[in-house]
This record gives sequence, C-alpha cells and structure tokens, in this order.
Amino acid sequence: MWINGHPESMLSARDRAVQFGDGCFTTAAVIAGKIQLLDAHLQRLREGCARLFLPEPDMALLAAEMRQAAADQPQAVLKVILTPGPGGRGYSRAGCTTPTRIISLAPWPHHYATLGEGVRLITSHVRLARNPLLAGLKHLNRLEQVLIRQELDRCEADEALVLDTAGTVVECCAANLFWRVGTNIYTPPVDQAGVDGIMRRNLMAQLATNGHACEVKAIGRDALLGADEVVICNALMPVLPVKYIDEVAFTARTLYQQLLASCQTMEAS
Repeated sequence: MWINGHPESMLSARDRAVQFGDGCFTTAAVIAGKIQLLDAHLQRLREGCARLFLPEPDMALLAAEMRQAAADQPQAVLKVILTPGPGGRGYSRAGCTTPTRIISLAPWPHHYATLGEGVRLITSHVRLARNPLLAGLKHLNRLEQVLIRQELDRCEADEALVLDTAGTVVECCAANLFWRVGTNIYTPPVDQAGVDGIMRRNLMAQLATNGHACEVKAIGRDALLGADEVVICNALMPVLPVKYIDEVAFTARTLYQQLLASCQTMEAS
C-alpha cells in the first residue's frame, strides 16, 4: 500500500475518509502488469473530485504511481482512494491542506472464474436510498453495500439484485446489470441511486460502436424476471451470465457472449 507515494499502511485517524467517508475511489483490474481501462478509471476519479468538490490530484503523477504499483503483478486488483486529507472535528473541510491519495493492491478474486456457467442472484431486502446528488458516484459512503453483502454472506447466492426505495431495479451489490428482451438490450438508470460502473460504461460504448443500441430503462423486479436473459458486469468479472434470480431460471447466453467478446478489446495501460 502507498499513501501519497510512500509505502505506508497507517492512515491518520483525523483523515476525513475515516471521520466522514469523505472521498471517492475506483477499483481496476491488473493483468500482466497492465491496468485495464486506466484512462476510464482516471476519468472516474476526475468526475468524483469535481462532483464532491475535492482537490484533484496531479493526474499524471497518480497514473505513474498506479502503473508502478501494477508493473510486476501478473494478476491483481488495484484500488485508488482520494480524500481531502486530515481535518478538524466538524464537517467543514477548512484546514484540510494535505489531500490523501491511497493506492493498494489485493489478490485477484479467482472465484469469478468458477461462475462462467452463471450466477445466482437473490433479491436483497436492503433498498438503496434515492439521492441524485451522489447517484452514480463511487464515493466512500458504502454502508448500503456493506449491509447487502452481510445479507449475501448468510445465504448461498453469488450476488444480489438490488432495488431502490421506489422498487426500481438499480444494480447488484458489486456489479451493474444488463438484460435482453428479444433483440433489445437494456440497463437500469443510475441517476437516482447506484454506481455508474466503468465496465457498464465500456460495454454501452462498445454496443453503440457495433450498432447495437442499449436503452437505459427503469423497471421493477417483475419486469426483469420476464427478460430473456440477464448479465452482470464489473471491472473484474468482467461479465457473467445470470442463472437464477431467486427461483426464476435464465438459460440464454446470447447477450453474455456478445458482451464477453466486447471485453476482449479492452485497452490496458
């Protein structure tokens, strides 16, 4: 782990990440020493800083540090956290003069490789609050996801289907989703809740480039259960077919194969 460019694993208890969950992050795949979709991850961090009014770090320096961390890794997970740094007792950022950037490496989640035949989703009892001010962001306030993961840890499902407080399908605990009805491809909106994932963006762009429109559509759980196929994705999976949502089975793999082929063209740096 590196904090502000130095090998370090101890963070000040006064850092606003600790005190208030004040900051943003991104999680990238490292394969053969290269960071997958590096430019997209850097852009996500820029957007997070802009929307949270955080000081933007020197992006060239940050990219160099990320590449250095990834250089000797055959396969790993690289995470970058940006915070305003240590501050005072209250909510104000006044006095935060030293922003914090954290880069860490973690082992590759090999369990994804065992799920090629399909993942089992359960519908989570935890509903995401609608909050357009923060929707789409990968900010450090992840308590909803922590609670969803706690629910998953108590059952045999691989992931969770997550709705918002209005009953609209949003995402999974740690993945976005797409579904297909006939030849039409859809993904839920993330402008009220959820995360606008790097892989979600990449796959939507790839579909558009290949002449396949992907419509952003708000639906409820029952409508999703009527889909011909459901696929989930994140920067590490990168895509997996859904085999079950609760007791409803899905057997088609047309969209999955299409999106998986798109992932083979991802750029790495």
